Amino acid sequence: MNGDSHYDAIVIGAGPAGLTAGIYLSRARLRTLILNEGTVGGQLVLTHEIANYPGVESINGYRLSGIMKKQALSFGCDIRSNITLTGIELKDAEKRITLSDGSVYTAGAVILSPGGRPRTLGVRGEEELRGRGISYCSTCDGDFFAGREIIVVGGGNSALEEAVSLTKHASKVTVIHQFGHFQAFEYAIEEARNNPRINFIMESVVTGFNGEEKLESVDIKNLVTGETGNLRTEGAFVFIGYVPNTGFLEGMVPLNRGGEIIVDSDMSVNIEGVYAAGDCTAGKYRQVTTAVGEGTIAALAASAYISELRVKQKQAAEI
Repeated sequence: MNGDSHYDAIVIGAGPAGLTAGIYLSRARLRTLILNEGTVGGQLVLTHEIANYPGVESINGYRLSGIMKKQALSFGCDIRSNITLTGIELKDAEKRITLSDGSVYTAGAVILSPGGRPRTLGVRGEEELRGRGISYCSTCDGDFFAGREIIVVGGGNSALEEAVSLTKHASKVTVIHQFGHFQAFEYAIEEARNNPRINFIMESVVTGFNGEEKLESVDIKNLVTGETGNLRTEGAFVFIGYVPNTGFLEGMVPLNRGGEIIVDSDMSVNIEGVYAAGDCTAGKYRQVTTAVGEGTIAALAASAYISELRVKQKQAAEI
């Protein structure tokens, strides 16, 4: 194996968790490689403004990810983005990663941080107007709709809780849900129903988003009567679930029913030398700070593992 292709640790994914892991690992003077299938920064680059990152008053998500990338590179971390994974072997002591261009990388430890993506409706206009009125994160984008009328799509805890949160900014929030009842805890339902700024369109679905430069209206269909209509709105928040990017890991690491990686308190999985961090794990909250925290823990645990591995290898060589 070419020495240039062997690393102490490989991080798969360059979102906040992966970049943080890269920073900590390379800062510890471990030869580290981050492999990322998309744009460095992950979902973070889609966030217009982050106003609740500790120590930072306000920052654009793209800029924050750029700072994280610069930090990792400054400590000697190697980063390859826009790649395609074609093979991953984690069980052996030497982990092996293969890319579509034929590149093969090995490492003693691997941190899985492929992130995730919000579940989309998959209807007309959604992709085109994403980020131009359509959002999947109220914490990120809620204050951009101050004093405006917006909609929330969904009927679970996240949808109702976020609808209530959005009333801090919007003048009116309309919740559109496909069923006649909510799949949420009673407290969330009561809080939403008791909020005077929230109204409901039940047993209905959004069939399309309309607008040129930005969202202007949504098409709605009642699933009981078949009646269709159009609702003018400047903002739409979709909360119908979350999809972790873990399909390529099925059968390799433990996943729950939602496809999230099951980890221990040190972010390790059930394979020695393998860790996971960020939105791909079975965590309750999805924030930049939680991803950064998990990336830190995973990197520290991986660093300790690599140190122990080196001691064992040295002892074996002396025998």
